[in-house]
Amino acid sequence: MEHAIDEVAPAVEPTANYMMRTHCDPHEDMFTLREKGPLVRILGDASTQLGKGYVWQALGYDVVRKILGDHENFTTRPRLTEAEAERTTNGEDVPMAPQFVGQISTYDPPEHTRLRRMLTPEFTVRRIRRLEPAIQELIDERLDEVEAEGPPADVQGLFADPVGGGVLCELLGIPRDDRNEFIRRIRRNVDLSRGFKARAADSAAFNQYLLGLITRQRKDPDDGFLGMLVREHGDNVTDDELKGLCTALLLGGVETVAGMLGFGVLALLDHPEQKQLLFEGREQADRVVNELLRYLSPVQQPNPRMALRDVVVGGQLIKAGDYVLCSILMANRDEALTPNPNVLDARRPPVSDVGFGHGIHYCIGAAIARSVLRMAYQSLWQRFPGLRLAVSNDEVKLRNAFIDCPDQLPVTW
Repeated sequence: MEHAIDEVAPAVEPTANYMMRTHCDPHEDMFTLREKGPLVRILGDASTQLGKGYVWQALGYDVVRKILGDHENFTTRPRLTEAEAERTTNGEDVPMAPQFVGQISTYDPPEHTRLRRMLTPEFTVRRIRRLEPAIQELIDERLDEVEAEGPPADVQGLFADPVGGGVLCELLGIPRDDRNEFIRRIRRNVDLSRGFKARAADSAAFNQYLLGLITRQRKDPDDGFLGMLVREHGDNVTDDELKGLCTALLLGGVETVAGMLGFGVLALLDHPEQKQLLFEGREQADRVVNELLRYLSPVQQPNPRMALRDVVVGGQLIKAGDYVLCSILMANRDEALTPNPNVLDARRPPVSDVGFGHGIHYCIGAAIARSVLRMAYQSLWQRFPGLRLAVSNDEVKLRNAFIDCPDQLPVTW
Protein backbone atom coordinates (compact mmCIF):
# COMPACT_ATOMS: atom_id res chain seq x y z
CA MET A 1 0.00 0.00 0.00
CA GLU A 2 1.09 3.57 -0.65
CA HIS A 3 1.00 4.42 3.07
CA ALA A 4 3.77 1.92 3.71
CA ILE A 5 6.23 4.63 2.61
CA ASP A 6 8.26 5.60 5.68
CA GLU A 7 11.01 7.78 4.28
CA VAL A 8 10.84 11.36 3.10
CA ALA A 9 12.64 12.80 0.10
CA PRO A 10 15.91 14.70 0.60
CA ALA A 11 15.43 18.45 0.96
CA VAL A 12 16.67 20.98 -1.59
CA GLU A 13 17.55 24.61 -1.10
CA PRO A 14 14.51 26.89 -1.50
CA THR A 15 14.35 29.45 -4.26
CA ALA A 16 14.11 33.07 -3.18
CA ASN A 17 11.89 33.67 -6.21
CA TYR A 18 9.04 31.34 -5.32
CA MET A 19 6.66 34.32 -4.96
CA MET A 20 7.98 36.28 -7.93
CA ARG A 21 7.03 36.26 -11.58
CA THR A 22 8.49 37.46 -14.85
CA HIS A 23 5.89 39.74 -16.43
CA CYS A 24 2.80 37.50 -16.64
CA ASP A 25 4.70 34.23 -16.23
CA PRO A 26 6.08 32.29 -13.26
CA HIS A 27 9.69 33.03 -12.40
CA GLU A 28 12.06 30.73 -14.28
CA ASP A 29 13.34 29.37 -10.95
CA MET A 30 9.94 27.80 -10.38
CA PHE A 31 10.14 25.87 -13.64
CA THR A 32 13.62 24.70 -12.62
CA LEU A 33 12.29 23.58 -9.24
CA ARG A 34 9.41 21.68 -10.84
CA GLU A 35 11.91 19.67 -12.88
CA LYS A 36 12.71 17.95 -9.58
CA GLY A 37 9.10 16.80 -9.32
CA PRO A 38 5.54 17.99 -8.69
CA LEU A 39 6.12 17.92 -4.90
CA VAL A 40 9.54 19.00 -3.64
CA ARG A 41 10.85 19.03 -0.08
CA ILE A 42 12.73 22.23 0.68
CA LEU A 43 14.54 23.67 3.68
CA GLY A 44 12.44 26.32 5.39
CA ASP A 45 14.08 29.72 5.83
CA ALA A 46 13.21 33.40 5.60
CA SER A 47 12.22 33.03 1.94
CA THR A 48 9.30 30.79 2.88
CA GLN A 49 8.35 32.90 5.94
CA LEU A 50 7.65 29.67 7.85
CA GLY A 51 10.84 29.54 9.88
CA LYS A 52 13.41 26.80 9.90
CA GLY A 53 12.43 23.20 9.37
CA TYR A 54 11.01 21.15 6.53
CA VAL A 55 8.61 22.64 4.05
CA TRP A 56 7.13 21.12 0.92
CA GLN A 57 6.56 23.03 -2.30
CA ALA A 58 3.70 21.62 -4.38
CA LEU A 59 4.04 22.62 -8.03
CA GLY A 60 2.05 20.01 -9.98
CA TYR A 61 -1.65 20.29 -10.70
CA ASP A 62 -2.61 16.88 -9.31
CA VAL A 63 -0.78 17.26 -6.00
CA VAL A 64 -1.92 20.87 -5.48
CA ARG A 65 -5.54 19.90 -6.09
CA LYS A 66 -5.17 16.88 -3.78
CA ILE A 67 -3.70 18.92 -0.91
CA LEU A 68 -6.13 21.85 -1.24
CA GLY A 69 -9.05 19.42 -1.26
CA ASP A 70 -7.96 17.39 1.78
CA HIS A 71 -9.13 19.22 4.91
CA GLU A 72 -8.99 16.03 6.96
CA ASN A 73 -5.21 15.68 6.66
CA PHE A 74 -4.24 19.34 6.15
CA THR A 75 -5.19 22.54 7.97
CA THR A 76 -4.78 26.25 7.25
CA ARG A 77 -4.68 27.11 10.95
CA PRO A 78 -1.31 28.37 12.21
CA ARG A 79 0.80 26.28 14.51
CA LEU A 80 1.77 27.32 18.03
CA THR A 81 5.29 28.51 18.74
CA GLU A 82 7.59 26.04 20.53
CA ALA A 83 7.14 27.91 23.82
CA GLU A 84 3.35 27.85 23.50
CA ALA A 85 3.39 24.19 22.51
CA GLU A 86 5.36 23.22 25.62
CA ARG A 87 2.67 24.79 27.80
CA THR A 88 -0.34 23.34 26.01
CA THR A 89 0.43 19.86 24.67
CA ASN A 90 1.72 16.53 25.85
CA GLY A 91 3.30 15.83 22.48
CA GLU A 92 0.68 13.34 21.29
CA ASP A 93 -1.03 15.71 18.85
CA VAL A 94 0.11 18.50 16.55
CA PRO A 95 -0.49 21.67 18.61
CA MET A 96 -2.63 24.28 16.89
CA ALA A 97 -2.90 28.02 17.43
CA PRO A 98 -6.29 29.73 17.65
CA GLN A 99 -7.26 31.19 14.29
CA PHE A 100 -8.01 34.85 13.65
CA VAL A 101 -11.64 35.21 14.67
CA GLY A 102 -13.97 35.30 11.69
CA GLN A 103 -11.24 34.88 9.06
CA ILE A 104 -12.77 31.82 7.48
CA SER A 105 -9.66 30.87 5.52
CA THR A 106 -8.04 29.76 8.82
CA TYR A 107 -11.03 27.70 10.01
CA ASP A 108 -11.57 23.96 9.89
CA PRO A 109 -14.97 22.21 10.04
CA PRO A 110 -17.31 22.39 11.84
CA GLU A 111 -16.64 26.10 12.53
CA HIS A 112 -15.78 26.68 8.88
CA THR A 113 -19.02 25.00 7.79
CA ARG A 114 -21.11 27.22 10.08
CA LEU A 115 -19.60 30.46 8.79
CA ARG A 116 -19.54 29.37 5.15
CA ARG A 117 -23.25 28.55 5.34
CA MET A 118 -23.94 32.06 6.60
CA LEU A 119 -22.04 33.65 3.72
CA THR A 120 -23.32 31.59 0.81
CA PRO A 121 -26.69 33.37 0.30
CA GLU A 122 -24.91 36.68 -0.29
CA PHE A 123 -23.01 35.29 -3.27
CA THR A 124 -25.88 33.82 -5.28
CA VAL A 125 -26.36 34.61 -8.98
CA ARG A 126 -29.42 36.71 -8.11
CA ARG A 127 -27.42 38.84 -5.67
CA ILE A 128 -24.63 39.30 -8.19
CA ARG A 129 -27.07 40.41 -10.87
CA ARG A 130 -28.53 42.90 -8.40
CA LEU A 131 -25.08 44.40 -7.97
CA GLU A 132 -24.22 44.58 -11.69
CA PRO A 133 -25.78 48.03 -12.37
CA ALA A 134 -23.76 49.55 -9.51
CA ILE A 135 -20.63 47.75 -10.71
CA GLN A 136 -21.12 49.02 -14.26
CA GLU A 137 -21.63 52.56 -12.95
CA LEU A 138 -18.38 52.28 -11.01
CA ILE A 139 -16.53 50.97 -14.08
CA ASP A 140 -17.86 53.79 -16.28
CA GLU A 141 -16.91 56.43 -13.71
CA ARG A 142 -13.35 55.14 -13.58
CA LEU A 143 -13.08 55.00 -17.37
CA ASP A 144 -14.14 58.66 -17.43
CA GLU A 145 -11.20 59.37 -15.10
CA VAL A 146 -8.82 57.48 -17.40
CA GLU A 147 -10.06 59.41 -20.43
CA ALA A 148 -9.77 62.73 -18.61
CA GLU A 149 -6.22 61.95 -17.45
CA GLY A 150 -4.65 60.79 -20.69
CA PRO A 151 -3.24 59.70 -22.88
CA PRO A 152 -1.03 58.51 -21.32
CA ALA A 153 -2.83 57.36 -18.17
CA ASP A 154 -2.11 54.85 -15.42
CA VAL A 155 -4.86 52.29 -15.96
CA GLN A 156 -3.81 50.43 -12.81
CA GLY A 157 -4.13 53.39 -10.45
CA LEU A 158 -7.08 55.07 -12.17
CA PHE A 159 -9.09 51.99 -13.14
CA ALA A 160 -8.01 48.58 -11.84
CA ASP A 161 -7.37 49.62 -8.23
CA PRO A 162 -10.57 51.66 -7.72
CA VAL A 163 -12.74 49.02 -9.40
CA GLY A 164 -11.22 46.22 -7.30
CA GLY A 165 -11.80 48.15 -4.08
CA GLY A 166 -15.09 49.76 -5.07
CA VAL A 167 -16.86 46.48 -5.79
CA LEU A 168 -16.04 45.12 -2.33
CA CYS A 169 -17.15 48.39 -0.74
CA GLU A 170 -20.42 48.16 -2.67
CA LEU A 171 -20.91 44.61 -1.46
CA LEU A 172 -20.22 45.51 2.18
CA GLY A 173 -22.20 48.75 2.09
CA ILE A 174 -19.27 51.13 2.78
CA PRO A 175 -20.60 54.69 2.26
CA ARG A 176 -19.20 56.33 -0.87
CA ASP A 177 -17.70 59.24 1.08
CA ASP A 178 -15.63 56.78 3.13
CA ARG A 179 -14.41 54.53 0.32
CA ASN A 180 -11.23 56.30 -0.81
CA GLU A 181 -9.80 56.44 2.71
CA PHE A 182 -11.03 52.94 3.49
CA ILE A 183 -9.34 51.43 0.44
CA ARG A 184 -6.19 53.45 1.11
CA ARG A 185 -5.98 51.89 4.57
CA ILE A 186 -6.40 48.40 3.14
CA ARG A 187 -3.63 48.88 0.59
CA ARG A 188 -1.26 50.43 3.11
CA ASN A 189 -1.92 47.48 5.40
CA VAL A 190 -0.72 44.95 2.79
CA ASP A 191 2.17 47.05 1.47
CA LEU A 192 5.19 45.00 2.51
CA SER A 193 7.57 47.88 1.77
CA ARG A 194 6.24 49.71 4.83
CA GLY A 195 7.39 48.92 8.34
CA PHE A 196 5.42 46.72 10.71
CA LYS A 197 4.48 49.60 13.03
CA ALA A 198 3.16 51.72 10.17
CA ARG A 199 1.12 48.82 8.83
CA ALA A 200 -0.17 48.04 12.33
CA ALA A 201 -1.42 51.62 12.71
CA ASP A 202 -3.39 51.36 9.48
CA SER A 203 -4.70 47.97 10.54
CA ALA A 204 -5.93 49.44 13.84
CA ALA A 205 -7.73 52.29 12.05
CA PHE A 206 -9.22 49.82 9.58
CA ASN A 207 -10.49 47.58 12.41
CA GLN A 208 -11.93 50.54 14.30
CA TYR A 209 -13.88 51.63 11.23
CA LEU A 210 -15.25 48.13 10.70
CA LEU A 211 -16.43 47.86 14.30
CA GLY A 212 -18.23 51.20 13.97
CA LEU A 213 -19.89 50.00 10.77
CA ILE A 214 -20.97 46.77 12.46
CA THR A 215 -22.44 48.71 15.38
CA ARG A 216 -24.51 50.82 12.97
CA GLN A 217 -25.69 47.71 11.13
CA ARG A 218 -26.73 46.08 14.41
CA LYS A 219 -28.98 49.07 15.10
CA ASP A 220 -30.33 49.54 11.57
CA PRO A 221 -29.40 46.74 9.13
CA ASP A 222 -29.58 47.57 5.43
CA ASP A 223 -29.77 45.31 2.37
CA GLY A 224 -26.01 44.82 2.10
CA PHE A 225 -23.72 42.00 3.14
CA LEU A 226 -23.44 42.99 6.81
CA GLY A 227 -27.11 43.88 7.10
CA MET A 228 -28.08 40.49 5.74
CA LEU A 229 -25.85 38.65 8.23
CA VAL A 230 -27.20 40.68 11.15
CA ARG A 231 -30.85 40.21 10.14
CA GLU A 232 -30.55 36.51 9.38
CA HIS A 233 -28.22 35.40 12.17
CA GLY A 234 -28.39 38.02 14.93
CA ASP A 235 -26.58 36.93 18.07
CA ASN A 236 -25.43 33.70 16.40
CA VAL A 237 -22.63 35.71 14.79
CA THR A 238 -20.44 37.90 17.01
CA ASP A 239 -19.05 41.34 16.21
CA ASP A 240 -15.54 39.90 16.08
CA GLU A 241 -16.68 37.24 13.61
CA LEU A 242 -18.32 39.90 11.44
CA LYS A 243 -15.17 41.99 11.51
CA GLY A 244 -13.06 38.97 10.61
CA LEU A 245 -15.38 38.00 7.75
CA CYS A 246 -15.24 41.54 6.33
CA THR A 247 -11.46 41.62 6.71
CA ALA A 248 -11.05 38.29 4.93
CA LEU A 249 -13.27 39.41 2.03
CA LEU A 250 -11.50 42.73 1.65
CA LEU A 251 -7.93 41.51 1.97
CA GLY A 252 -8.68 38.53 -0.24
CA GLY A 253 -10.68 40.42 -2.85
CA VAL A 254 -9.47 43.99 -3.30
CA GLU A 255 -5.93 43.26 -4.48
CA THR A 256 -6.95 40.05 -6.26
CA VAL A 257 -9.42 41.80 -8.56
CA ALA A 258 -7.10 44.78 -9.00
CA GLY A 259 -4.22 42.46 -9.85
CA MET A 260 -6.30 40.43 -12.30
CA LEU A 261 -7.48 43.58 -14.04
CA GLY A 262 -3.94 44.89 -14.42
CA PHE A 263 -2.38 41.60 -15.43
CA GLY A 264 -5.34 40.87 -17.70
CA VAL A 265 -4.73 44.11 -19.59
CA LEU A 266 -1.06 43.16 -19.97
CA ALA A 267 -1.87 39.66 -21.17
CA LEU A 268 -4.48 40.82 -23.67
CA LEU A 269 -2.13 43.49 -25.00
CA ASP A 270 0.48 40.75 -25.46
CA HIS A 271 -2.14 38.60 -27.25
CA PRO A 272 -4.32 41.09 -29.18
CA GLU A 273 -6.15 38.32 -31.05
CA GLN A 274 -7.63 37.14 -27.74
CA LYS A 275 -9.36 40.37 -26.76
CA GLN A 276 -11.68 40.18 -29.78
CA LEU A 277 -13.25 37.10 -28.19
CA LEU A 278 -14.65 39.32 -25.42
CA PHE A 279 -17.24 40.52 -27.92
CA GLU A 280 -18.35 37.19 -29.38
CA GLY A 281 -21.11 36.66 -26.84
CA ARG A 282 -21.41 36.11 -23.10
CA GLU A 283 -20.21 32.49 -23.17
CA GLN A 284 -17.04 33.30 -25.09
CA ALA A 285 -16.35 36.37 -22.93
CA ASP A 286 -16.61 34.20 -19.83
CA ARG A 287 -14.14 31.76 -21.37
CA VAL A 288 -11.68 34.62 -21.92
CA VAL A 289 -11.95 35.52 -18.24
CA ASN A 290 -11.54 31.90 -17.15
CA GLU A 291 -8.48 31.45 -19.35
CA LEU A 292 -6.94 34.65 -18.00
CA LEU A 293 -7.52 33.43 -14.45
CA ARG A 294 -5.81 30.13 -15.26
CA TYR A 295 -2.94 31.75 -17.11
CA LEU A 296 -2.28 34.56 -14.62
CA SER A 297 -3.34 33.25 -11.19
CA PRO A 298 -2.66 36.46 -9.18
CA VAL A 299 -2.88 34.54 -5.88
CA GLN A 300 0.29 32.53 -6.38
CA GLN A 301 0.28 30.82 -3.00
CA PRO A 302 -2.81 30.48 -0.77
CA ASN A 303 -2.49 30.00 2.99
CA PRO A 304 0.14 27.35 3.77
CA ARG A 305 -1.25 23.94 4.63
CA MET A 306 0.08 22.02 7.61
CA ALA A 307 -0.15 18.24 7.81
CA LEU A 308 -2.20 17.10 10.79
CA ARG A 309 -0.83 13.59 10.53
CA ASP A 310 1.57 11.61 8.36
CA VAL A 311 0.10 11.45 4.87
CA VAL A 312 1.30 10.29 1.46
CA VAL A 313 0.71 12.57 -1.52
CA GLY A 314 2.09 11.88 -4.97
CA GLY A 315 4.25 9.08 -3.61
CA GLN A 316 5.87 11.39 -1.02
CA LEU A 317 5.53 11.02 2.74
CA ILE A 318 4.61 14.33 4.37
CA LYS A 319 5.14 14.17 8.12
CA ALA A 320 2.70 15.56 10.69
CA GLY A 321 3.62 19.20 11.35
CA ASP A 322 5.24 19.77 7.96
CA TYR A 323 4.07 22.79 5.99
CA VAL A 324 3.10 22.63 2.32
CA LEU A 325 3.18 25.63 -0.01
CA CYS A 326 0.85 25.15 -2.97
CA SER A 327 1.78 27.09 -6.10
CA ILE A 328 -1.48 27.96 -7.83
CA LEU A 329 0.36 29.59 -10.71
CA MET A 330 2.53 26.55 -11.40
CA ALA A 331 -0.36 24.12 -10.98
CA ASN A 332 -2.34 26.05 -13.57
CA ARG A 333 0.69 25.98 -15.90
CA ASP A 334 0.94 22.17 -15.75
CA GLU A 335 0.38 19.92 -18.77
CA ALA A 336 -1.49 17.57 -16.44
CA LEU A 337 -4.24 20.21 -16.51
CA THR A 338 -4.21 21.24 -20.16
CA PRO A 339 -1.95 20.98 -23.25
CA ASN A 340 0.38 23.92 -23.94
CA PRO A 341 -0.34 25.50 -20.54
CA ASN A 342 2.08 28.40 -21.06
CA VAL A 343 0.03 29.64 -24.01
CA LEU A 344 -2.94 31.98 -23.51
CA ASP A 345 -5.76 30.46 -25.54
CA ALA A 346 -9.36 31.32 -24.69
CA ARG A 347 -10.62 28.83 -27.28
CA ARG A 348 -9.19 25.83 -25.41
CA PRO A 349 -11.77 23.45 -23.88
CA PRO A 350 -12.84 24.44 -20.35
CA VAL A 351 -10.61 23.06 -17.58
CA SER A 352 -10.95 22.68 -13.81
CA ASP A 353 -8.11 25.00 -12.82
CA VAL A 354 -7.32 26.00 -9.24
CA GLY A 355 -7.22 29.76 -9.79
CA PHE A 356 -9.80 30.26 -7.03
CA GLY A 357 -8.51 27.37 -4.94
CA HIS A 358 -10.18 24.02 -4.38
CA GLY A 359 -12.02 22.21 -1.62
CA ILE A 360 -13.69 23.83 1.37
CA HIS A 361 -11.62 27.01 1.00
CA TYR A 362 -12.62 27.60 -2.62
CA CYS A 363 -13.08 31.36 -3.02
CA ILE A 364 -16.64 32.21 -2.09
CA GLY A 365 -16.51 35.37 -4.21
CA ALA A 366 -15.39 33.61 -7.39
CA ALA A 367 -18.63 34.22 -9.30
CA ILE A 368 -18.77 37.93 -8.54
CA ALA A 369 -15.07 38.30 -9.38
CA ARG A 370 -15.64 36.69 -12.79
CA SER A 371 -18.56 39.05 -13.50
CA VAL A 372 -16.53 42.12 -12.51
CA LEU A 373 -13.60 41.07 -14.69
CA ARG A 374 -15.78 40.38 -17.72
CA MET A 375 -17.59 43.71 -17.40
CA ALA A 376 -14.35 45.62 -16.81
CA TYR A 377 -12.40 44.12 -19.73
CA GLN A 378 -15.31 44.60 -22.13
CA SER A 379 -15.94 48.18 -21.03
CA LEU A 380 -12.25 49.12 -21.20
CA TRP A 381 -11.83 47.97 -24.80
CA GLN A 382 -15.20 49.36 -25.87
CA ARG A 383 -14.06 52.77 -24.62
CA PHE A 384 -10.45 52.49 -25.87
CA PRO A 385 -10.27 50.03 -28.80
CA GLY A 386 -6.75 51.26 -29.64
CA LEU A 387 -5.41 50.71 -26.13
CA ARG A 388 -1.68 49.96 -25.92
CA LEU A 389 1.14 50.21 -23.38
CA ALA A 390 2.86 53.59 -23.13
CA VAL A 391 6.04 51.94 -21.81
CA SER A 392 7.93 48.74 -22.55
CA ASN A 393 7.01 45.50 -20.80
CA ASP A 394 10.26 45.67 -18.84
CA GLU A 395 9.21 48.99 -17.30
CA VAL A 396 6.05 47.52 -15.73
CA LYS A 397 6.95 46.86 -12.10
CA LEU A 398 5.04 44.81 -9.54
CA ARG A 399 3.93 45.88 -6.08
CA ASN A 400 5.59 44.59 -2.97
CA ALA A 401 2.38 43.08 -1.56
CA PHE A 402 0.87 39.76 -0.55
CA ILE A 403 -0.91 39.38 -3.90
CA ASP A 404 0.70 40.01 -7.29
CA CYS A 405 -0.36 43.27 -8.89
CA PRO A 406 1.22 45.75 -11.30
CA ASP A 407 2.27 48.89 -9.45
CA GLN A 408 1.60 51.22 -12.38
CA LEU A 409 0.34 50.48 -15.89
CA PRO A 410 0.78 53.50 -18.21
CA VAL A 411 -1.30 53.16 -21.38
CA THR A 412 -2.13 55.23 -24.40
CA TRP A 413 -4.71 54.95 -27.18
